[in-house]
Amino acid sequence: MTREATQSFRVDRAELPHEAVIFGSTAAMRKIRVKVEEALGRSVPMLIQGESGTGKELIGLFVHTHSALSDGPFVKLNCAAMSNGLLEVELFGIEKGAIPGAAECKRGAMEIAEGGTLFLDEISEMDLELQARLVGILRDGHFSRVGGREELVAHLRVICAARSDLEAAVARRAFRQDLLSILNSIRIQLPPLRERREDIPLICNYLLEKLAHSYGRPTLKLSESALVILQQWRWPGNMRELENWIARIVVFGTEEALGLEFTRQLASMSTVGQRKHRIVHQRAGTAKRARRPHGG
Repeated sequence: MTREATQSFRVDRAELPHEAVIFGSTAAMRKIRVKVEEALGRSVPMLIQGESGTGKELIGLFVHTHSALSDGPFVKLNCAAMSNGLLEVELFGIEKGAIPGAAECKRGAMEIAEGGTLFLDEISEMDLELQARLVGILRDGHFSRVGGREELVAHLRVICAARSDLEAAVARRAFRQDLLSILNSIRIQLPPLRERREDIPLICNYLLEKLAHSYGRPTLKLSESALVILQQWRWPGNMRELENWIARIVVFGTEEALGLEFTRQLASMSTVGQRKHRIVHQRAGTAKRARRPHGG
């Protein structure tokens, strides 16, 4: 199996960020914390949605490590990393000789994740035929390898992640309604980082310590001005983008580049915003004068 497509590993709860870092303090994340608590005692399928970099896999790992399946493996399969033909093999496995080049029997993610959690990332990229097979497995737990006749039983939990709007995909017939209905039993919508700015200092402190340890560098503390800059930024890449910037600070041992880069971009955004405001104001004034009666 390709390493990029399928990853299987045991997860130590101590390796994850503290719950305060994962969930923060915003009202939206407190509600998500309640939903996650509900999910821990149930082994039903689960759907986690959110923009790229919002921490969907992290929530999946948290659920896995705090559930009854925590002693089993956590297997991640990226549905967007391969063609659907290869995805079928990666997911279900294949019998020897089933297709040209299949010189031996291979287990798929369903078997590898036995007794643990299967995390299907970018589930919206799975084609309708594979979605139909997944529906059957989620309903009765039975499946077979590609080219195989033996019926296998899956004892695991399936967590799916998506950054796209699955309702819209259903409307354009790119995603199955029955699969979405199953996944909706526990559904979490993660907010983007720009909607939880008050959590940024806590996340930054965690990343500074984590990355300093990883790179063998001294742990730094951000200045108040740097935190102000970080909280003003919109973070289109969310926490993944934030981590990249913190890594840059840790490696170079200074926040100077952060200040120069972000201050310039924020100033540019502010200038554009002011210019747009002036244009709108001018247009509104022109329209108002045009509506004024002659001779008034």
